Amino acid sequence: MKKWILGLIVLLTFVVCQSAFAANEVVVYTALQESDMVPLAKAFEEATGIKMDYVIVGGAGQVQARILAESKNPQADIFLGGSAEMHAPLAQDGLLVQYRSPRADELDEIFNDPEGYWQGWYMGVLGYVLNTERFEKEMAPKGVKKPTTWDDCLDPVWKGLYVHSNPSTAGGAYIHLCNQIFRLGEEAAWEYFKKLDEIVHHYTPGAPGPISACATGEFILGMSWAHDIVKTMREGYPIEVIIPEYTAFEIGAVSIVKGGPNTENAKKLVDWLLTKEAGELNTRNSYRYSARVDVTPPEGMPSLADVVLVDYDRDWALNNRAEVVKKWETIIQ
Repeated sequence: MKKWILGLIVLLTFVVCQSAFAANEVVVYTALQESDMVPLAKAFEEATGIKMDYVIVGGAGQVQARILAESKNPQADIFLGGSAEMHAPLAQDGLLVQYRSPRADELDEIFNDPEGYWQGWYMGVLGYVLNTERFEKEMAPKGVKKPTTWDDCLDPVWKGLYVHSNPSTAGGAYIHLCNQIFRLGEEAAWEYFKKLDEIVHHYTPGAPGPISACATGEFILGMSWAHDIVKTMREGYPIEVIIPEYTAFEIGAVSIVKGGPNTENAKKLVDWLLTKEAGELNTRNSYRYSARVDVTPPEGMPSLADVVLVDYDRDWALNNRAEVVKKWETIIQ
């Protein structure tokens, strides 16, 4: 065989192998943590043979911003995690693929975007994270009670001891912002945030920030997702979760980036996330509530029946996000 023919065969074989390899992966930008992603990636590859190449970008707002910045040359196939409120604006900008998984019919419709641009696969509720050691040493002797309502953190006794996340970049903080609007009404809510700003030491870019700050004892009180608080608590840190009445909840979402390199594999990932197997794995590792009713609630978290939820208008929150965040930035910063 002539050398040039042999060389061509080798080259074509290399190209085919490379193409097969590229087609056998899915690139994920995520707002979840490393401890969430490692087991998910492993189980997904075992179930489908598709490698999950994930990048932990930061808060959901940071993932959103990166996808927007790369819109002319998409690098990711999937936006994984974070609330639906952080996915929907990308759909409005034409940056997501419409896809309704065949398994979506197995879920309550609250988890399914009517237009098919995002898919809910877990639920989380907001709560306080409290450093129990510092509280017992510094606050309890002064007669300070643990906060049980969203108004309790406005007490000046918490000034400089409380840390919050930024609604501009953290999905949880934006949902908390809407939480107070729906609980109090807009006018009273903005007064609430003016008072809260006097208490807050600083705003972290991502929702998990207050948890680590309280877990290490740098601060005593913060706000974040209850499941992330429980997860960190079970790692041995001296913290506890407090879920106030009339708290907000998130629909944790996944969406497919338009123009990504592996769209068909992205659809397979969405399908897999809606299986009972993936729901149980996520609940076991992250303590989030699953979108599936046949998955047992996470250990250490109260039953959803025992959590008093605010009357959360998700459509309003989605449609008014830019305006609400801008007003918050004007008032607070």
